[in-house]
Amino acid sequence: MNAIEPFGGYGLGLRQPHYRDFLDIDVPVDFVEVISENFMVDGGRPLDVLDAVRARHPVVMHGVSLSPGSAHGIDDHYLDHLAALVQRVEPLWVSDHLCWTRSSAHNSHDLLPLPMTEEALDVVCANIQKTQDRLRRPILLENPSSYMTFPQDEYAEHDFLAEVVRRTGCYLLLDLNNVFVSAHNHGFDASRYLSALPLDRVRQVHLAGHMPGEILIDTHDRDVCEGVWALLAAAAPRLGPVAIMIERDDAIPPLADLLTELGRARTIVEGSKRARAA
Repeated sequence: MNAIEPFGGYGLGLRQPHYRDFLDIDVPVDFVEVISENFMVDGGRPLDVLDAVRARHPVVMHGVSLSPGSAHGIDDHYLDHLAALVQRVEPLWVSDHLCWTRSSAHNSHDLLPLPMTEEALDVVCANIQKTQDRLRRPILLENPSSYMTFPQDEYAEHDFLAEVVRRTGCYLLLDLNNVFVSAHNHGFDASRYLSALPLDRVRQVHLAGHMPGEILIDTHDRDVCEGVWALLAAAAPRLGPVAIMIERDDAIPPLADLLTELGRARTIVEGSKRARAA
């Protein structure tokens, strides 16, 4: 199975309110991320738009329904449609979340938490291996936002992720907003979490906003907060070339606003590189 070579750059998610922008102007991004399920269709405007955008920009595919934590295994019908889209798009990579979404009879469309146990680890690794075998490529696994833990937990989340990477050869999508949210909700040190991950396996970084409160909720409906920018500044010196993007899925602002946020990410990371070289 081929390795995923590092790709350094700055990108945005392709969302419907910005379709026309991406079709009409040369948007100054290095790559575009698409939600896989939005384009797992037989035809129509979404695929036409994707084909046009793909002609201009490298694309990465980000899924929300693979359900690698499902005890019932990966759904073959879903995997066939995902593989067909991969063949059409030829993305830089494919990613999904450390979670489960589906039982044998129901898809919740929510990213549900897993117990961090040896049994769950075996399930996740088997499901990721099946996915990688079908797609003929390694995938990226994203750390989730977390609102609860299980008394049965045997691993810290960062150790669980590191073991999945070791056993399956997959890579990581590091969502820094999710780290910030989970660290607040559970009272752990975000810097220690990052230090425990195999950061050499990170190929993409998500930056997003969340709903503030006693419990933080990962909502992707507002600007990146100062705490997440600080995490990016702390993580940047320890990361190799990675694809960094602003993730916005609700209350989507004009494209120019997202490009301004993306410019801040570029300033932080490029400043870190210059500091290391000095």
